[in-house]
Amino acid sequence: MDFTLNKYRYLLLQLKDSGYKFLTYRDYCNGRLPLRFVVLRHDVDLKPQNSLRIAKEEIKLGAKASYYFRAVPESWDDSIIKQIYSMGHEVGYHYESLTTCNGDMECAFDDFKDNLEKLRRLVPVTTICMHGSPRSPYDSKDIWKQYDYKILDVVGEPYLSTDFSKMFYLTDTGRRWDGYKVSVRDKIEGYQEEWNAKGWVFHTTDDIIRVLQVNQLPDQLMITTHPQRWFNFGFGWIKELVMQNVKNIVKAVIVRR
Repeated sequence: MDFTLNKYRYLLLQLKDSGYKFLTYRDYCNGRLPLRFVVLRHDVDLKPQNSLRIAKEEIKLGAKASYYFRAVPESWDDSIIKQIYSMGHEVGYHYESLTTCNGDMECAFDDFKDNLEKLRRLVPVTTICMHGSPRSPYDSKDIWKQYDYKILDVVGEPYLSTDFSKMFYLTDTGRRWDGYKVSVRDKIEGYQEEWNAKGWVFHTTDDIIRVLQVNQLPDQLMITTHPQRWFNFGFGWIKELVMQNVKNIVKAVIVRR
C-alpha cells in the first residue's frame, strides 16, 4: 500500500542503506556537499499536522528535511512551525504572491516580504520555494524576473538555484511519482526528457525503492513530497486517494490547453 507513513519510512531506510546523506535545501545552497546525498523537501500545502508526523519519523532515522509553509490558515501553524524547526529541520516560505495579488508585480513583492518577515519572527528562514497554484494563470517565480530575493537574505529557491544537470528530481505531485505528466508547474523543464530516456520514470514508491536497491539512481537527488498525501491507512488515506484522482483529471485538462 502506497503513500502511507510506513512506506515513507521504508523509502528513507532504503536511501540510508544506499549511502545517501540527508540534506536540507539550505545545506545544498551552502555547498561543501557529500559525494552522495538526497535533499528532502516538503511542501506544506495543507494539513500541517501531517508534516509534524513526518518530521518526527525523519528525526528517528537521523534524517533532516526542508519544510515550506504557505501563508494561509490551512498550512500555517505557529506551534507546528516552531516544533519542526526545533527538531533540526529547515523551515522555508512556500510563496504564491503573484496569485494572491492577481498578477500585480509590486503588490506581489510587498506580499512576499510581509509574509517572509512574519515567518522569520517564528524561526530563521533562508530559503523559499514557489507554490504552484495550478488553477492560477500566474507563476509566482516570475517575481524574480523583476526583483532579487538575495537582497532579502534568501540564499536559494529550488526551482531557480538548483543544478538539475547533476540533481535528479522526484516529486509526488498528483499522488504519484510520474505526476509531472499532469503537473502545471511542479516539473523541471529541459531535463525531464533526458531522465525519461534513462528510464528514470517511476509510478509508485516501490518502483523507486527497487531501483535504489540495485544502485541505479544518480548520486544527487531531490525528493519533494506533499505531507497531506501521506497517512496511515484509514479514512484520511482513502479520501486523499479519491480527491487526488479527481484533481489529476482537472490538471490534465489544464495542461492540454
